[in-house]
Order: sequence, then structure tokens, then C-alpha cells
Amino acid sequence: MFYITEILIRVLVGIISIAVGLLVGYIIRKTVGEKAIGSAEQKARNLILDAENKSETIKKEITLEAKEEAHKMRSEIEREIRERRAEIQRSEKRLIQKEETVDRKIENLEKKEESITNKEQSLIDKQKELDGFIQRQLEELERISGYTVEEAKAVLLSNVEKEIRVEASLMIKDIESKAKEEGDKKAKEIIIGAIQRCAADHVAESTVSVVALPNDEMKGRIIGREGRNIRAIETLTGIDLIIDDTPEAVILSGFDPVKREIARLALEKLIVDGRIHPARIEEMVEKSEKEVNSIIKEAGEQATFEIGIHNFHPELIKLLGRLKYRTSYGQNVLNHSIEVAHLAGLMASELGMDTKLAKRAGLLHDIGKALDHEVEGTHVDIGIDVLRKYKESEAVINGMAAHHGDYEPKSLEAVLIAAADALSAARPGARRETLESYIKRLQKLEEIATTTVGVEKAYAIQAGREIRIIAKPDEVKDEELVFLAREISKKIESELEYPGQIKVNVLREMRAIDFAK
Repeated sequence: MFYITEILIRVLVGIISIAVGLLVGYIIRKTVGEKAIGSAEQKARNLILDAENKSETIKKEITLEAKEEAHKMRSEIEREIRERRAEIQRSEKRLIQKEETVDRKIENLEKKEESITNKEQSLIDKQKELDGFIQRQLEELERISGYTVEEAKAVLLSNVEKEIRVEASLMIKDIESKAKEEGDKKAKEIIIGAIQRCAADHVAESTVSVVALPNDEMKGRIIGREGRNIRAIETLTGIDLIIDDTPEAVILSGFDPVKREIARLALEKLIVDGRIHPARIEEMVEKSEKEVNSIIKEAGEQATFEIGIHNFHPELIKLLGRLKYRTSYGQNVLNHSIEVAHLAGLMASELGMDTKLAKRAGLLHDIGKALDHEVEGTHVDIGIDVLRKYKESEAVINGMAAHHGDYEPKSLEAVLIAAADALSAARPGARRETLESYIKRLQKLEEIATTTVGVEKAYAIQAGREIRIIAKPDEVKDEELVFLAREISKKIESELEYPGQIKVNVLREMRAIDFAK
């Protein structure tokens, strides 16, 4: 009990102590706060008075500055107005002077116009008098000469035409002789140099291949029971087998040289193997086809390597290789293309042109012949489609397209390719043609010449490389021979197909015969 009472006493004492402390703190804070508030109010009043004094001073200063600035601006504006007024007055004076000048010029122009009108009228009157005088003179001339104006013009034109034809003929002869002297020499140097540096072997091929047999008994095995073996070979290869009385030989006949080569290889393999039946035939044909495709690819790559031009599309290389088995007039087309590329490149280098372009277009100029067995159209049109398909440049395409004159050449390199193609085809031994087509060409050549007005006789000589023409002396004069030769040349170019060039030699002979009695 005593312990609890002691605790309560302590609690009460603590509470009384806290209350006394709070009361004393409140009294102290109030006294100190009132003093601080009074001091702060005095300071605030002092600051307000200072601010009012400073603002009044600043207001006065700004007012003075504004008045001074306004005065300056007013002075500037008045000065500018005076200057502009002076400038306007000067401009007005100048305008007045210009108006006076323009008025004077207009007055002068009106006077000149009146003078010109009078002169025009005078000229018109004089022109009428002159026309009448000319008409009277013409009538007098017609009466004296006995010709009308139109007849006199026709006579004059006829005489002038004769004189001009004579002079033109002499001029053409002079120009041609000079051009031939200079051009022949340079052309011969370039062409001979190119041909000497270009050596290409040519193999004459035909549309048949001959396969040798070990004995005649092999023919029966190739035919097979009821002809099943020979039918299998012909069906798989597309080539005809001709088995006749030729001893120990079988003839393969077909227009497609690649298929004919596949058939030849397959038949040779079958003969060596000895087992000839349809299944074995199919196997050997398949092997031969792969072998020929490999040879074609190698031949195309070898051709590009030989001329030193690369970056061809792989399909173009294969098409080039197919030309190894293609012939034209007995001339191997791949070898011919390589030769054209060399010739065109050599001539281009001699003339300072694009050698790579000439070689590339020269090699591809007959690329259409690789597909002309399969695709309709001329080898030129086929070649254009092929080269465009494989993204060749337009310069190469034009060089290929223009080599036969079907398209207009757009570059000098295209002209060189046409020349190289003609050189390769026209050199002795390059091409063969049948006797029948050869005779027809000679007959057509003579027919073209003899049907021309003024020609008496014509003879094709030097294997059709030259035609000698005898002109009628009473119809054709000496100075007209040049025009006659040119006319016949143009007819030959338009109506006849031929390799190389044909020389047109026109002769005129006048004979006078008399007898002394």
C-alpha cells in the first residue's frame, strides 16, 4: 500500500513539473515574440519607404529618357521626310524629261513611218513597171528563139544535167581513185596483219557421220530382232541409221549435229561392249549425252579462254560449245566465231577502238545458230533474244545483229564485226557450197547484169568473185559507166546472197569498120 502511494505521489509531482515547465515556456515565448514582431514591422516600414523613394527616382529617369528618345525619333523622321520629298521631286523631274524625250521619238517615228509608206508605194509602182518590162522581154525572146519558157527551161536543164553528169563522173572517179589508193593500202595492212596473227583450224563437216564396224555381222545385231534395236536407237537419239551395202560401216543421218554426235558415241560404245539390246542402248545413250554435254561446256570455256574475254553467263558458254558441232557451208561455226573475234579484236586494236567489245560481239555473232534447229526465226533474231535474255550490253547485241546488214550498225565496232565475218567466210577454203547452188548463183549474177538497161553482155568470172559487163556503146557514154556500175552493184546487193564481195567491171568499146575498095 505504501509502495503504491509513493508511486502516485511521484506521478503527480511529475505532472505538476511538466505543467509548470509549459507555463514558463509559454510566457517566455510570448515576451520574445512580441519584441521580434515589433522589430520586423519597423524594418518593413523602412524598406517600403526606401522602395518608394527609389521608384520615384527611377520613374523620373525613365520619363526623361523617353522624352529624349521621342525627340530623337521625331528629328530622324522629319529628316527622312525631307530627304524623300527631295528624291520625289528629282524623280518627277526625270520623268518629265523622259516623257518629253518619248514624245519627240514618237513624232520622229511617225515621220519615218510616213516616209517608208511613200517609199513602199514607189517600189510597188516600180515593181509593176519591171514585171511588165520582163514580160515584154520574155515574149520577145520567145518570138526570136521559137521556144516557149517551159521548152527553154527543159533545154537548159538538159544541157546542165549533161554537163553535171560529166563533171560528177570525173569527180567520182577522182575521189574513188584517191580513196582506193589510201584506203586499200591501210585496209590491206590491217587485214593482212590480223589474218597473219590469227590461226584457226577448220574442219569440214556434213550432216552425216560414219561409224566403222568390226565386221558385217554387227549390222544384224544393231538391227536386232524384228528391228527393235535400231528402232530404240533412232527413238532415243532422234537420228536415222542407214544400214546398206557399205562394207563394215553404218551411216548416221540427222540435221541436228549434237544429237548426231550423241548417237555416234552411243553406237561406238555399244559395238565395243557387244551387248546390244534396248535397255543397254538406253544406258549408253544417257552416258553419251552426259559426255557430249561435258564436251560442249569445255569447248565453250576453251573458246572464251582463247580470245581472253570472260564473265559470260554459264548458259551462253554452253550455247557457244554447241557451235562445235554446227557447220555453215562446211565451215565449223565455233572455229569461225573464234576467228571473227580475233580478226575484229586485231582490227579494233589497230584502229584504236574498244578491243574487248569487238572480241565479245565477234565471238557471239553466230550464237543464234546454236538454237536455229529448235527455235523459229533467223539466227540473227534468235541471237538477239538470247543475248537480251542473258543480260548482254546493247553494244554487243547491236554488233551481233548488224553483222549481216539486217540491222543498222550503231558503232564502228559493229562494222568491224561485219567485216571480220566476211573475211573469215570469204577466204579461200573456208566454206564449201554445192555445185548446184554455185551454178544458180552465177546464173543469177549474170541475169541481174543483163537485165539492166544499157548492158549488152555479162560474164561471171573468177568463181563468181567478178562480173565483167560489156556496155552498149550507142546507149552508154564513157562518163556514164560509173553510174551503170554503181546501179548494177546495188541490184546485186539487194537481190543476191553471196559470201565476201563481187567486183563489177563495166567495159565500153566503140569499133569503126570500113573497107577500102
